[in-house]
Amino acid sequence: MKKMVLFGAGNIGRSFIGQLFSRSGYEVVFIDVVREIIDELNRRRSYKVVIKSTRDKIIKVENVRGVLASDKEKVEEEISTADIASSCVGIGALPHIIPLIAGGLKKRYDIDSNLPLDIIIAINMRNAAKYFEKKLSEIMGEDYPLDRLVGLVETSIGKMVPLMTEEDKKRDILQIFAEPYNTLILDKKAFKNPIPDVMGLSPKENMKAWVDRKLFIHNLGHAVISYLGYLYDSSFTYLYEALEAGELYSGTRETMIQSAEILLREYPKEFTKKGLEEHIDDLLERFMNKSLGDTIYRTGRDLLRKLGPDDRLVGAIRLGLKHKMDVDKILYALVSGFYFRATDESGSMFEKDIEFIEKYFKKGIEYTLVNLCGFELEKYQEIIQKCKKYSGAIKDGLKYNTIPF
Repeated sequence: MKKMVLFGAGNIGRSFIGQLFSRSGYEVVFIDVVREIIDELNRRRSYKVVIKSTRDKIIKVENVRGVLASDKEKVEEEISTADIASSCVGIGALPHIIPLIAGGLKKRYDIDSNLPLDIIIAINMRNAAKYFEKKLSEIMGEDYPLDRLVGLVETSIGKMVPLMTEEDKKRDILQIFAEPYNTLILDKKAFKNPIPDVMGLSPKENMKAWVDRKLFIHNLGHAVISYLGYLYDSSFTYLYEALEAGELYSGTRETMIQSAEILLREYPKEFTKKGLEEHIDDLLERFMNKSLGDTIYRTGRDLLRKLGPDDRLVGAIRLGLKHKMDVDKILYALVSGFYFRATDESGSMFEKDIEFIEKYFKKGIEYTLVNLCGFELEKYQEIIQKCKKYSGAIKDGLKYNTIPF
C-alpha cells in the first residue's frame, strides 16, 4: 500500500485530502499537534466524513493512523518512506512544519539520493510553492538538490467545510462535516513523480489562473455575502438566510460577475465568460446548501487577513485597476467589510476582528485603506474618495440596491 504523509488532521486534511487518497488505496499518516486526535486515529484506524446535503451521506475513511508533530524523529522517518506528502495546515503553522519536512527530506536523501517527493500544498495561499521553496532552501542549503527532488504542488481548495458546534465535536472527535463537492485542482507541471491515480484530482497547466479564480470568485463571494448580509440584517446567522433575500443574492452575484470579468481580462486563454458565470451560479447554489449550515461569521471573520492588500477583495480591485476596469461593486463590498461585527455561537467576536477595529477602523476609513488595504494615498485618491462615499451610504442605512455606484 502506498503511503501519504499529511500534515494537519483538521478540516481539509480529514474531510478532503485524506479522504481522497485513502479511498484511492493509500495509507494516510496524519501529523498533528492535538494528542487526542492522534490517539483516536491510532485506536480506530478510521473516521467518518458526513457529507451534508439534502440527505446526509457518511463516508468511512480507513487505513489511517497518526503521529504527533512533537515526535520529530518519527515524523522525519515517515517522510523518508512516503510516496507523497501534503500540507493541510494554516498559514500560521507553516514555520513549524517546514523544518520537519526538511528533516524528513534530508533523511530520505541519505537513504536514496534519487528519490523525489511531491508535496501537495493544500492551502489557499498565493505563491505557496515559492514560499515553501524559499523556506526549505534556507534550512537545507545549496547542497540539497531541491529543484530535482521536491515537487511543490500548489492547489486551489474549493471544498467547503463549515465550523462544527462543540456538541458535534464532543459526539465524535474524529467526525468531520463537508459538502458533496470533491474536486482538487492542482498544478500539473509541479509533480516530479507521475501524477497519482487518485479520485477527484484535476491537474491544471496554468495554476496561477485557478488559484486566482478561487480567491477572486469563491473567496470573494463568501466575503461579499457575509458583509452585505450582516449590514442588511445583523441577526442573520447562515449564508442561505442572507442569500434568500433577493436583493442580497443579486448584489453578491453582480459583484462576483464583476470580479469574473477582471479574471477573464487577465486570463483570456484560460477561462470563458460562460464558464465563469456557470461557476458563479454553481457556487451560489452551494452557498445556499442549508444542510451545510455555513455561517456568516465563519465566512466573514478574520478582517485583518481578508481585507489585506493581496487577498480576495483588494487583490481583485488591484487587478481590475491594472486593466482599467470597473471595480465599484467590489469596492462597496470592501467598505462593507469595515463594518462587519458578526459573532460566534457564544456571542464573541473573532479576536483579530476586535484588533482590526482598535488598530485601524477607529482611526478612520482613509487610515484603514492606506495602512491595512495598502492603497497609497497619492496614487489611489479616487478610490479612497469612492470608499468614503460608500461608507457614508452605509452609515445612512441605504440598501444595496439604492447605492449610487
